[in-house]
This record gives sequence, structure tokens and C-alpha cells, in this order.
Amino acid sequence: MRVNGERLAVTMRTPGHDVELASGFLVSEGVLVRAEDLATARYCAGAGSAASGPSQPGAGSAASGPNLPGAGSDGLNSYNVLDVALAPGVASPDPSLSRDFTISSACGVCGKDSIESVITRSHFDVSDDPLIVDADAVLDLPGRLREHQKVFAKTGGLHAAALFDGRTGELRVVREDVGRHNAVDKVIGWALAHDLLPLRGQILQVSGRASFELVQKAIMAGVPMLSAVSAPSSLAVDLAEQHGLTLAGFVRGESMVLYSGADRVSCNDANPDEEFSIATTSIATTRKETS
Repeated sequence: MRVNGERLAVTMRTPGHDVELASGFLVSEGVLVRAEDLATARYCAGAGSAASGPSQPGAGSAASGPNLPGAGSDGLNSYNVLDVALAPGVASPDPSLSRDFTISSACGVCGKDSIESVITRSHFDVSDDPLIVDADAVLDLPGRLREHQKVFAKTGGLHAAALFDGRTGELRVVREDVGRHNAVDKVIGWALAHDLLPLRGQILQVSGRASFELVQKAIMAGVPMLSAVSAPSSLAVDLAEQHGLTLAGFVRGESMVLYSGADRVSCNDANPDEEFSIATTSIATTRKETS
């Protein structure tokens, strides 16, 4: 990924929705806030050319020559280098945000110099979001997400992220990717393209664990609640508590654990046989209190 002609990051991703991936990534880094902040995003098709080539594969490419940034060994556009141009007046990313290493499918912050550099100041405050959601509705989210994981159903190899309206339960968008952080970036990028930020009243559901980076991305997009089928890290819980994000983990079957922001989840209509736990420490799997 290049921004204004400068290399910013390299990520291992599942091809598709690449503009969403790039724009969601830049939202997560505090660079983009509104759709108009992004001028163009195109596949690189020539040395020093930030605006040449099509925005998606299949439209023909001007790329030629194996030494061009977006070209493969055959000299054709590989569609693996995306050039993003920011709108006038939008500040370029801080050089310290540049990834020094490839971002693997398992870790989106592995190339950061320090954890402190990840905690960028969000343009949105999720702590005052008035979202209240029924516990039963939260328990339904993983199954609803699974129904739309088309590639996972065939391969079993992709993560997924989905955005649900916390008030109506409407499924807004689903994205799959080999990297959980990429799937979330694609969802956020979709929201940016539709000018929906901040994502007030929305719930971000993910198919795996809730890592620090996913909590950070949710906060940067203004999402008040993150729900995951597996455990969060202690650092993820700390960040969620610090910013007022509701974090639910182990959302499976008829039980879940609320690690932060439990006041947003109503158990009034819950089945009495269902179990809801509120973590009393950052390590909820070892010490928790049934409520």
C-alpha cells in the first residue's frame, strides 16, 4: 500500500475489496475520517504514477515491464500494489506509522515500533454511545455471520467480520479475509465509502478472537460494541475499558462473557437457562463473576 506515492504498509490479504481494505486501514490509523478525504485509490501501473491503472482488476491495465511497482514477473499488473491519493488538506500519515515489516495474516501490528504508536487518538468518542442491545440478539450474531461466510464454508480458511445495526438487528455488511484485521478494515472501508462514520449504534462481530488491534480499529471507526466468538487479550480489555467500548467474548451458543461496557447489554428478556458473565479482571477465563 502506498499513500501519496510513499510506501506505507505491506499486508498479506485475500484479494478483493482492496480499496475498502486500504481506506479502512487508513481510518484505523486516524488518517481518513470522511469519504471525501480519499481522492483516489488505484492499482499501481507504473513507476511514480499514483493515478494510473484501473481501480479494480478486469478493466485493462497500462502496466508493462517487470520492474514496475505493480507488475509481476510477466510485466503485467499484479493488482498487488495499491496507490492511495489523499484529498487536498488531508495530512499524510505520520512516518512512524510506516510498517517496517510485512503484516502477516495473523498480526496487523507486528511491524509497529511500539504498542504506544498504535494508540492513535480517535476522532470519535464511543463512551457516550447510547446503544442498548438485548443479550439474545448478541448471542445470535455469530450464527448470522456464519451464514454469510461463503468462502469459509468452502475452505474453512478465512476469518470474517460483520457490521450489525444494534437497534434493528439488520446485517449491514460482511467481509472475509485470511487476516482478521483485514476483514475488519474492509468493513470499516465499506462504511467510509458510504459515509457512515462514526458507526454509532452498530455492533462489530468477528469470527475469531478479539485482539488489541481489533479493539483499536473499532474505536477508531466509532463502533460502540465488539463481539467475538473467542477470547480477547488482556491488552484488548484494557483498551476497551479505557475508551468505553463494550467488549463481548466467547459469544457461543447460550453464553458469553462481557469484559467491558456491560451496561449496554440487557438481560431482561434473556432465557433463564442462558449464562451471562461479567469479567471482574482482565483475564476473564480465570476469574469471573456470574451476574
